[in-house]
Amino acid sequence: MCLGIPGQIIDVSQQDDLPMGRVRFGGVSRQVCLAHVPEVAPGDWVLVHVGFALARLDEEEARRVLALLAELGEVEP
Repeated sequence: MCLGIPGQIIDVSQQDDLPMGRVRFGGVSRQVCLAHVPEVAPGDWVLVHVGFALARLDEEEARRVLALLAELGEVEP
């Protein structure tokens, strides 16, 4: 089973002609490829799977998914 985790974009940059961004997942931030969602900007929420942002989410949906994952013990609240 694949699991996509919502995260909030901190900043956006270019790296080797690819749009990249730092994405915050709770207290942790990671570098993520934004090629599938090039229209995103800092503050936006995205669904990330194995280092790739696959879709843009509204904040309400992102928080709902994070709450469900916390209930399942998959992420810290």
